[in-house]
Amino acid sequence: MLYSNFQGLKLSRLGFGCMRFAMDPATGEIDQKLVNSMFDYAIEHGVNYFDTAYPYLGGKSEGAMAEALKKYPRDSYYIADKFPGHSLPGPIDNIALFHLSLERCNTDYFDFYLLHNITEWSVKIYESPDYHIIPDILKMKEEGKIHHLGFSFHGGPQLLEEFLTRYEGVFEFVQIQCNYLDWTLQDAKKKYDIITKHGLGVWVMEPLRGGKLAALPEEESASLKALDSSMSDAAWSFRFLQALPNIKVILSGMNAMDQVIDNINSFAEERQISSAETDTLLTIAEHMKKGVPCTACRYCCEGCPMELDIPYLLSCYNDYKYASSMSSSMRLDALDPEKLPSACIGCGQCSHACPQGIDVPAALAELTELYAKGPNWAKQSQVRHEAIRKDLHMD
Repeated sequence: MLYSNFQGLKLSRLGFGCMRFAMDPATGEIDQKLVNSMFDYAIEHGVNYFDTAYPYLGGKSEGAMAEALKKYPRDSYYIADKFPGHSLPGPIDNIALFHLSLERCNTDYFDFYLLHNITEWSVKIYESPDYHIIPDILKMKEEGKIHHLGFSFHGGPQLLEEFLTRYEGVFEFVQIQCNYLDWTLQDAKKKYDIITKHGLGVWVMEPLRGGKLAALPEEESASLKALDSSMSDAAWSFRFLQALPNIKVILSGMNAMDQVIDNINSFAEERQISSAETDTLLTIAEHMKKGVPCTACRYCCEGCPMELDIPYLLSCYNDYKYASSMSSSMRLDALDPEKLPSACIGCGQCSHACPQGIDVPAALAELTELYAKGPNWAKQSQVRHEAIRKDLHMD
């Protein structure tokens, strides 16, 4: 097992993500027996980092993880959990919710704790004095119930830079969506560089893009087999990430034993990736994209009569085009109505200024439709908030 050093801690570079446990078809509950077996195998082969969150699997992930870990000494593994501020349309008792997660995880402290899902939309909740989230979480850290504090992030590079600057010295690590597709599609490279510049550790979620990079189209998979027939499609994504020195933990949401075995094999030893192999992966990524080639030069913004942030909107468009995304929905939710893609009047000034020749009005019109049909975060948030209130016996 490959390990990283983080503030003197020896962390397995492969972290076990607890968001995608298999469900028992007979009961509709988490297949606890399978979870136990997967954890046993992972621990036997050196995995010591386990990541969950309050909302995962309808609130059942924390307990399933705790059940699988209960036979192991508490100081032999690290638990990461998250505060669901992104799911709160109204203030709640933050301290009570934090302690409920401790109880579910059968622990007195969290080795790692994160503010869950910072975006342009949710940052307003996290920083609101009415919600009092950050001060309450810092209080838990002062009391020793959180050993290392970070946040998971789904916003754009500008927000990341601004947030880290405002909270310089507060957070120790940032968890981002990163893989060879999102290296450019979601500006993961820029985010990696920003986090590294601020001296924080990088944690990775979605290294396989929800499984899409674990089962590539036949042509793309064949091009990787030509490089090394012994490696799975998934192993290539891990190898790409292992080459980035500031990535401390790479989380994989494993739900079957064959996934655990394959992933652990990918972290058994250090294997350098060549520049030609990296180029192949990035070429595959370009073939998989379905959006527009916006370089964020911002020439389009200079003459826009509606003063739209067109590169920001096109970034959301590209993410929607690849896969309908909750994070893009939240990024658009953060905008004032007059800054949404629907505010475009179709004058075409932006297209004339675009060095890439992008038909911006057409893309923004399609984005308007995708946004209207896409995930309804406000509705999802209300459902989760009601579940939290029920858990805390607030009703």
